[in-house]
Amino acid sequence: MDSSQLQLIRCPACGALNRVPLDKIWQGLEPVCGRCKTPLPVNDVITVTDATFPEEVERSTLPVLVDLWAEWCGPCRMIAPVVDQLAKEMVGRLKIAKLDIDQNPVTASRFQIQSIPALLVVKGGREVDRIIGAQPKSEIVRRLQQWIA
Repeated sequence: MDSSQLQLIRCPACGALNRVPLDKIWQGLEPVCGRCKTPLPVNDVITVTDATFPEEVERSTLPVLVDLWAEWCGPCRMIAPVVDQLAKEMVGRLKIAKLDIDQNPVTASRFQIQSIPALLVVKGGREVDRIIGAQPKSEIVRRLQQWIA
């Protein structure tokens, strides 16, 4: 099977990296870890940190939408439900990650984040788009379309 048709999912229980065929996800089947048989999260929004960003985002086989936010940010809380909806609607085509900039200043600084909410689109290990501010879902989807096609 072509590696572009696989999603790599790390098991939350044992840490094993699992290759999951996208067609199985699209069929609504729930994959389990090959090592410990724990159900694998296929449409969850993952939390990334300065330490996990390279592995979870930059090495992802799927494009990643990274939501950079902070607890005190009202507009960040406004777009959070939209980001959660996108995680469910684009399963197998897009990975969704959240990064708290207050807890992870290294990554926020590296990407020169000066305003939040900020959504980064990372594909092939590099930033390909940046959406600043609380945008409507339709605009976020429009911007994502070219990267998930």
